Amino acid sequence: MPDDSEDLLIPPAHARSFSPTHTGYTQTSTTLMMDDLRHTRPGGPKKKKGGWVVAVSYVFDWVIIAVAGVIGYIIGKETPNKRHFSLYDPNISFPFTENETVPVWMATCISVIAPIFFIAVISLIFVPGNTVPRGTPKAMIWKRKLWELHIGWLGLALSIASAWLITNCMKNLYGKPRPDLLSRCQPDIANVAKYIVGGFANSSMNGQLVSADICTSTDKSKLDDGFRSYPSGHSSSAAAGLVYLSLFIASKFAITFPFLAAGPTVDASSYSAFPSRTRHNTGISMGGPESYEMASRGPGGAGSGRTYTGGSIGAIEEKRLAQHTRTVAAARRQAAAPPLYLLLICIIPWFASIFIASSRWFDFRHHGFDILFGYIIGLVSSFFAFRYYHLPISQGAGWAWGPRSRDKAFWAGVGSYSYATNRDVGEYYRAGDEEEALGPDSLDHSSSYGGRPGQLGRGNGTGLESSNVGPDQPGITGRKPSSLDVDEREQVDTTYRGAAHDNRI
Repeated sequence: MPDDSEDLLIPPAHARSFSPTHTGYTQTSTTLMMDDLRHTRPGGPKKKKGGWVVAVSYVFDWVIIAVAGVIGYIIGKETPNKRHFSLYDPNISFPFTENETVPVWMATCISVIAPIFFIAVISLIFVPGNTVPRGTPKAMIWKRKLWELHIGWLGLALSIASAWLITNCMKNLYGKPRPDLLSRCQPDIANVAKYIVGGFANSSMNGQLVSADICTSTDKSKLDDGFRSYPSGHSSSAAAGLVYLSLFIASKFAITFPFLAAGPTVDASSYSAFPSRTRHNTGISMGGPESYEMASRGPGGAGSGRTYTGGSIGAIEEKRLAQHTRTVAAARRQAAAPPLYLLLICIIPWFASIFIASSRWFDFRHHGFDILFGYIIGLVSSFFAFRYYHLPISQGAGWAWGPRSRDKAFWAGVGSYSYATNRDVGEYYRAGDEEEALGPDSLDHSSSYGGRPGQLGRGNGTGLESSNVGPDQPGITGRKPSSLDVDEREQVDTTYRGAAHDNRI
């Protein structure tokens, strides 16, 4: 008798049921687990109400970012602390540069407006890529485009707003003099003694410090800005916007160092544009050869709709599987370097950010450490914002993280590792699957999963409908078949545990 406790480890999106009889396997309903989790209806699963909650949660993200930006702007207009300085300090004796190499308006266009534009172009043209299953509705494709655009902009806004707020707060807090402070200050040389606040004098030099009250300049804005050297705002903003753009380009165009995967953790079809609609995404989980790379495109092959799920392998499939195994056996064939021109496109924004930061040095606006620290602020902000909303570049195939679930749009609580799972249906259920999955009317009857024309089972909204399968090709199910012998059952147990482990990862 099979151990039904294993059923709880099976992701519902991969569950199908079958009923063994003396004549083979016949159609049945979906598994009990799937029936408990979803309410099916003709044309697909019934969508839950409350999608507006998820939308509001992301609107709230935008509100928080906007508030952070406004706070940063207000703080930037306040009078900063003014650190005492020496009239004999050569580090603050540089002339004031009237025409900056990269003025504020130009820095804003390059660091903010340009990333907004390029993220829109990439998201609307190159997303969702060439992994969209045939027959996917245009509305669903555009929904994915707009989602990637929204997340791309949201991450950019988080990066820039974070760097902006941190930089402006630190500028006013430290009040460090700029290299051109004395040119801005126009000190009252005749009455220096009135403004001495510390230090000492000797025969060779004057080491006394004076306060900012010694300045006679009437341009308050210009003078106050002379005490905002640390950290560099141009550097932090340039890194926050342009490094984020470089990361976004690298993600969407798969520009990364070639690497060896630690081990097979997920099915390759999981990275397609709409995994729930992919009709051949079940073969690998049972050890079959029906992956995307090995799917036959000829009549009667895997491309005709039949999914291999166990049993004997035909001569053609076996040969192709052996060839595939030999190909992936060599480590050098696991990855390849991206085209170099793509790398050049990717690093152009990064180089632009370095130029903007460097211009603050030869314009005498910042000391070297101020520029470096400001750039680090922007660098950390860009990496944080990108990873907060996007999958890792080397593992995520260019996708942004999906939306939060309705149940956890604002709060998940202790014991929940993911904001993408619904609270009431278990940790392996992704709310987005029911929106992307195929309904029973979406599949071509002539290319059902091993079934004959007109013999589709009841739709469960997963894209893995119940079907007639032969005795050598048991369908993937939420419950293990009791008719399997001991060896086969152990193999299935191993597969189920592996699938559960992969989904936990």
